[in-house]
Amino acid sequence: MVTHARPAEQPRLTEDQFGVLYRSLHARCAWAAGDRGALAALTPAHLLAATREVRTGRTATLAAPVETLSGPDNPEPARHRMRGRPEEDTSSGLHFARDSFAMNVHGDADSHLDALCHVIYDGTLHGGVPAGSVTKDGATALSVEAARDGIVGRGVLLDIPRLRGVPWLEPGDHVTADDLTAAETAQHLRVGEGDLLFVRVGHRRRRAELGPWHAARERAGLHPSALEFLADRRVAVLGGDGNNDTAPSSTEGVDFPVHVLAIHAMGLHLLDYLQFEDLAPACEAEGRWSFLCVIAPLRLPDATGSPVNPIAVL
Repeated sequence: MVTHARPAEQPRLTEDQFGVLYRSLHARCAWAAGDRGALAALTPAHLLAATREVRTGRTATLAAPVETLSGPDNPEPARHRMRGRPEEDTSSGLHFARDSFAMNVHGDADSHLDALCHVIYDGTLHGGVPAGSVTKDGATALSVEAARDGIVGRGVLLDIPRLRGVPWLEPGDHVTADDLTAAETAQHLRVGEGDLLFVRVGHRRRRAELGPWHAARERAGLHPSALEFLADRRVAVLGGDGNNDTAPSSTEGVDFPVHVLAIHAMGLHLLDYLQFEDLAPACEAEGRWSFLCVIAPLRLPDATGSPVNPIAVL
């Protein structure tokens, strides 16, 4: 394991400093202003190149099991209900086992994808689309339907606990741009245009070993300034095993600065609360941290997000 010193405490951003960062990232990502946002970087050429990442045919899920039990990070657990009568005699003839599901897509437990309509900031959605386009009946613009054909490309996992020589980052800790650059060096790769970038903070391992906690109040994530790294590399998607945002917030007056910058300013679809405890050992064993990644959100035309099960193919 490569070790890297824990960075100095990152400064809190004032509202003015956040505004400067927002405007800078928005200008640098003007190429992603369309309905698909940064998915525009996923060209057929990028997809074809990503298929060359497949060498062993080994697959790994990046999703956690859907949580149906209440907990401190999951006050609205997914509801799974069997439809049918358990007492029904099934000893002969044809019968069907049936069930139904309901879930809070944007909770703090289940793996999900955030669409570009998920963040409303200063009265607009990404690209200046009026906030009124999200109604009580759903989103009429920038919904998860933008990813209806799937998100397929070169995935890259940057493992920050591995870099620092720890099992996980503690809640409240930040991943910096320097961390991302150092992880590239340690893992012998470079994040490039059109990549699907996944950043591990160890949230899932900590939860598995210590139990769930109130992740809405305390969690590790990216420092807002780390988004400059993503803008420089023109990545297409950002995913994490936490919420991507640190809590408590590092920004005065903005509770989810990474969501605002990534989705609203940069046009990045976000994947929250993934799990990399299957993928990271596979990458370690093979000595490479890039792979073909396939993400297929549900066809929910008016939805602000979708549960998702991304698959890495090594």
